[in-house]
Amino acid sequence: MVEIQELTDTSVFGQIAEHQHEQVVFCHDHETGLKAIIGIHNTVLGPALGGTRMWEYASDADALNDVLRLSRGMTYKAAISGLNLGGGKAVIIGDAKTQKTEALLRKFGRFVKNLNGKYITAEDVGMTTKDMQYIRMETKHVAGLPESMGGSGDPSPVTAFGTYMGMKAAAKKAFGSDSLAGKRIAVQGVGHVGAIYWSTSLRRAPKLC
Repeated sequence: MVEIQELTDTSVFGQIAEHQHEQVVFCHDHETGLKAIIGIHNTVLGPALGGTRMWEYASDADALNDVLRLSRGMTYKAAISGLNLGGGKAVIIGDAKTQKTEALLRKFGRFVKNLNGKYITAEDVGMTTKDMQYIRMETKHVAGLPESMGGSGDPSPVTAFGTYMGMKAAAKKAFGSDSLAGKRIAVQGVGHVGAIYWSTSLRRAPKLC
């Protein structure tokens, strides 16, 4: 089991080295207000794949910590799934409800393009398939496009199902059975994934809180 720990070295290069990242790209554009960080952890198995989330972090240090831990997790996620992909992640610093614009996303897409395929982005927290369309205008290295464009569409239902299967595996380990019947389940945060999980889980495990 891989333990994901908080970073202890406060220097930028110290944090990058602590989890052995290959590359970290700091993206800034004054005109659009873009502030983003792309973390590429490992590309031994293939190009780094990982979604972009937009979040109003309390500090730039928090944003860096988030992108480093998430990109590292994506390396292991791809490896245990047998994919020829490495681990990457990106964060855009800002309020997705008030600061996200087409211009900002397209500028971010240009930064992704400049990595020449080393990083493939996709949808994450605070982002939508429409946002992926804007990024696609600048780079082909993007996944999670709308189904109308030949993409896989909103990943939330698949993520919710993965969460459900993970809970069943945990229940089997803890109780000897993967049945969630009669178990009390807490859902913290009802966003894209949480809302889907909540609605589908009502049919599988009635005790939700």
